[in-house]
Formats: sequence, structure tokens, C-alpha cells
Amino acid sequence: MTLDQARVGSVVRILSLPQGQHRAQFIRLGLSEGSRVRCAQRFRLGPLVLQCHRQEIALGHQLARCIEVREEPA
Repeated sequence: MTLDQARVGSVVRILSLPQGQHRAQFIRLGLSEGSRVRCAQRFRLGPLVLQCHRQEIALGHQLARCIEVREEPA
């Protein structure tokens, strides 16, 4: 599944990130393959808010569609 399909409150593990400039930005934020993140909020026409390493990161739906994840038990 992709990150844009994650439900609020669910914990997911990142399986793959897009290549290129976005990948470098994710790594700077502490997101990489194998990272566990929690979907904190979803806005209908806005971003997804993730919690990772005590920080919140907002991602647009287009970008979230490029990130493959697997749902994990909380």
C-alpha cells in the first residue's frame, strides 16, 4: 500500500521512497526505508501529518502516493 492510504492512528513501516531530490529531503528529516511512522492526521484536501522521532512532518497527497509502506501493529 502507499502512504496516502494510511489511516489516522495507524503505524506503518516505510518500504521504499521515491528517488531523487525528494529522497534526500526525507533522509534529512530522518525518514528512510525501515522507519516506523504514525499517521497523526489527514486533511481531506490537504496534507497527511506523520509523527516520527518526536517530530511532526506534513506531506502532500501526491508525494505520499510515491511512498510504499506496510501497516504494523502499534
